[in-house]
Amino acid sequence: MASSTKYHFIFLLITFLVTSETCLASVNFSPVDGSLLFSQKHVVIYNTLNSHDAMVVHCKNKGEDLTFPAIQSQQSVGFKFRVNLRRTTTYTCTFTWPGNAKTFDIFRADRDDNSKSKIGVCSECIWYVTESGPCRVRRDGGTPYCFPWP
Repeated sequence: MASSTKYHFIFLLITFLVTSETCLASVNFSPVDGSLLFSQKHVVIYNTLNSHDAMVVHCKNKGEDLTFPAIQSQQSVGFKFRVNLRRTTTYTCTFTWPGNAKTFDIFRADRDDNSKSKIGVCSECIWYVTESGPCRVRRDGGTPYCFPWP
């Protein structure tokens, strides 16, 4: 009997989530916002070092470990994922180039998937990495949001 109740609950939860997302999608949200529950995120990282050195990018979160081949100047790497239900998803990346190794949270749900965040929600989070820090591109074409290295 407990098993039947469990499956009934899961069915109701899935039905609720699908219905909620469908309703939100038809109201005032654009799919570009990326603010819908379980919407896919795409992080793109460009090597924009002034030195034109190749850069190795290594990103990870609790369940995933991503290492990319060295990316040349003006080249990019990217990855896709979905924000977890609790909206605690964080991807921390280490950027390494000759004489340097810097670490930065390239995606944090509280910053990049929060409409109340000063830099807003992104579904395609485009970052330019420089010697002074990473900069996230703004959807409206304005000045990118730049962060110093921690």
